[in-house]
Amino acid sequence: MKSSVNNVMGLFEWLLLIALAAIWGGSFFFGKVAVAKLPPFTIVLGRVGIAALVLNVIVAATGRRMPGSLKTWGLFMVMGVLNNMIPFSLIFWGEIRIASGLASILNASAPLWTVLLAHFLTQDERLNISRLSGVLLGIIGVMIIIGPDALKEFGSNVLAQLAVVGAAFSYAFAGIFGKRFKNLSPYITATGQLTCSTLIMIPITLLVDKPWMMNMPGPRIWGSVIALALVCTALAYVIYFRILATAGATNLLLVTFLIPVSALILGIFLLGERLELRHIAGMAFISFGLATIDGRIKNFIVLRRLKNASNVTAETKTFSGGADDYSI
Repeated sequence: MKSSVNNVMGLFEWLLLIALAAIWGGSFFFGKVAVAKLPPFTIVLGRVGIAALVLNVIVAATGRRMPGSLKTWGLFMVMGVLNNMIPFSLIFWGEIRIASGLASILNASAPLWTVLLAHFLTQDERLNISRLSGVLLGIIGVMIIIGPDALKEFGSNVLAQLAVVGAAFSYAFAGIFGKRFKNLSPYITATGQLTCSTLIMIPITLLVDKPWMMNMPGPRIWGSVIALALVCTALAYVIYFRILATAGATNLLLVTFLIPVSALILGIFLLGERLELRHIAGMAFISFGLATIDGRIKNFIVLRRLKNASNVTAETKTFSGGADDYSI
């Protein structure tokens, strides 16, 4: 068994992770707006279909070429199921019945599932105390930020809550499975995944939702679906696969801790919401948890111990040298 390896992220990866958190923070809001008038499968199809169309146009316009290998397209299909079809459908279905704040907390369990699954399914992301401790600290931080009101619903609408947890579990599998694409361009991987997701969702939506029988949604609903597609999906997955290629699945899914933080910051600066003590405390827990999982705290402690050990060794040598000189 190989030892655990911590993929310590650089500044660029952290900036990408923060950007992804800000983008996906809006997905819960837009999803909550859309489910008021549209069924989940229709929203999923709109989200992945529009995103796939835009990304295919970008790939063609920039001279890139999609892979011709059936094996690669089979991998795209699996990724589309794990990363799009299952979690999107479960989250939208859950948001019909539970608040988006509680959905965010349940979705923040994704890194926990990733840490556990990665231990058994990968060689370079083994479970250790620092990873597990960091995940638990992050979940506590998310709960503190969102506040006790969201937890009042905990225990009611159990199926909806299990659906969102199931989505988090599927995201964990997707993060690990997606490491297979690290040698492909993020644009190609995102385009392939979303194209396959669209092909899967078309027959499901036609059979289950029968969209031709629905009333035409208004501009607010269409705007939410387009925002989900272009920003929260097309752009987000290009960033997603870029981070995954260099930082690993566990570090990537830390984004679920940062989503409530980004929503909080946007609310303070754009909506005039107040910064409360619990928000600061929650962000402190999340920051400490991120640093713990990222390996920075462990590395800091190890370096301090090595430095102290080297200082003790140097002092011992100096003392021994002095004793020798005295004896002579």
